Amino acid sequence: MEIGAVIIGDEILNGKRQDKHFHQLQTMLARRGLELSWTLIVGDEPQQLERILRFSMSTSALVFCFGGIGATPDDRTRQTVAKIAGVPLMAHPEAIAKIEARFGEKAYPNRVLMGHLPAGSRIIPNVINDIPGFSYQDHHFTPGFPEMAWPMVEWVLDTLYADLKNQRPATEQTIFVAHGREADLLPAMNEVVTTYPQLKLSSLPHLGEPVHIEFSLRGEAKQVESAMQLIKQAVIQAGLHWSAQPIQ
Repeated sequence: MEIGAVIIGDEILNGKRQDKHFHQLQTMLARRGLELSWTLIVGDEPQQLERILRFSMSTSALVFCFGGIGATPDDRTRQTVAKIAGVPLMAHPEAIAKIEARFGEKAYPNRVLMGHLPAGSRIIPNVINDIPGFSYQDHHFTPGFPEMAWPMVEWVLDTLYADLKNQRPATEQTIFVAHGREADLLPAMNEVVTTYPQLKLSSLPHLGEPVHIEFSLRGEAKQVESAMQLIKQAVIQAGLHWSAQPIQ
C-alpha cells in the first residue's frame, strides 16, 4: 500500500514556519516497517489546494494530510475534500458533541463549524483539546499543530491499520565506487531496472574529493544479490574499484 503525505499551509511555503511533519511521519512509519511513497506541500490558495487533493484522492494510497481543517477563512481543507468527493459538508454528530462538551455555549456560532465534515467522514480523536480530525476513506486529516497531529497519526495507524506493517524492502545492499561517475555504470543500471523491475535502485554521486558513487539496491534478498553482482562486474570492467565501506 502506498503511503503519501500532504502538508498544507502558506506559512510553510513563505517560511513563517518550518515543516516538522515530514520527518516525524517518516519516523512513525519506520517504527512499523513502513515508508513514504510521496509527499506534497501546498499553500492555502483554493485552486492549488483542490488540484493537489484531487490528485491525492484519485489514488489508492493511505494519505495523511496536515493543516487547514479549522474554521477560519484560510482553512479550506474540509470544504475542498467535500467538493472533490461530491458530498455535502454536514454536522457530524460525534464531532459536534465533542466541541459542545469542550466549549459549551461558546461553541456557537463559529467553533462548531470545525465539526462540519464531508458526509461519510469518521472522526479522529484529538487528545490535546478534543476537537477531532477526520478520515475520509483512506485519507486522514489532522490539524497543522504537531502536538495535535502526531498523536492522531499514531491513533490512525494503531487503530485503522494495525496489520499494515513491514512493507519496506527486506534487504538493502550499498557499495561505494571510487572515482566513478554515473555515466560509467549507466548501461548496467539500465540492465538492472529492466531485469529486476521490483527493485528500488539509488545512485547518489558525491562530487567532493574523492569523487565517488554511493550505489544502493533494495528489495527481495536474492534479486538484490544477483543485481548487485551485475553492478560489481560493470565496475570492474570499467577499471574502477568498489567498497562496502563509505569512501573518506
